[in-house]
Amino acid sequence: MRLMRIGTPGNETPVIVDDEGQAYDLRPVTADIDGTFLETWAHRLDELDLTGLPRGSVDGKRIGAPIARPGAVIGVGLNYAAHAAESGLPSPERPIIFFKHPNTVVGPNDDVIIPPGARRVDWEVELGVVIGQRASYLDSDADAASCIAGFVLSNDVSEREYQLEHSGQQWTLGKSCPTFNPVGPWLVPASSVDAGNIELASWVNGEPRQKSSTQDMIFGASELVRRLSQYMVLEPGDLITTGTPAGVALSGRFPYLKAGDVMRMSGGNLLGEQQQRLVDAGLPA
Repeated sequence: MRLMRIGTPGNETPVIVDDEGQAYDLRPVTADIDGTFLETWAHRLDELDLTGLPRGSVDGKRIGAPIARPGAVIGVGLNYAAHAAESGLPSPERPIIFFKHPNTVVGPNDDVIIPPGARRVDWEVELGVVIGQRASYLDSDADAASCIAGFVLSNDVSEREYQLEHSGQQWTLGKSCPTFNPVGPWLVPASSVDAGNIELASWVNGEPRQKSSTQDMIFGASELVRRLSQYMVLEPGDLITTGTPAGVALSGRFPYLKAGDVMRMSGGNLLGEQQQRLVDAGLPA
């Protein structure tokens, strides 16, 4: 089972897609795939009676982010040792945390807007963790795992000058520009995912950039949820982006992005693929 949102921005229809690729309209069950829906159904999707739901196809339709606007988007930095090394930094002993504005979240194939004057826009393929149950002061990674609704593919787009020179030793300004977090195409329920063994890859204009696996993460998904819960309350629908592998422009091995470039991200057959075109702010998409 996979959860998707299909349609024009702001008017997406929530659907569930079965293993044969048949899409069922969830509007008789919920207005959207949001925290309320995930809290109730994320671990019980097999109990949904699909027989009475309208059926259709997602082919040829715009795909929105698979979760409605989250209350919080929490990023994790330098969570792959090779990426820390290419950034000239040691592997962290504790997770490095930053926030992205929730309105950065867009559909997996929507255009990404280059801010006026931005010169160092970068790509970051990542595993995204979607919260399904309120998480606070969790005792164990097992408790944390029970709070995860599912997983998504995420592109943590970053403007490195904003991140490293404008943010006062924290990164949020370089992470929060509009459209800087394409998510999707779908959300896979946690019960169907081995989050410690997901292949991640990225390309720019068809040329390979990143190729790695979540096996190389320093802090795994459940550990991140447990650790974060000691400092903040995670709510259903919140999104955690868990860090990126080596192979970004910040390494100095590749040029930064410019208008007209195309990014492609992959999470394998499990999380699917997404693709975005870079456009200048103020210009027609």
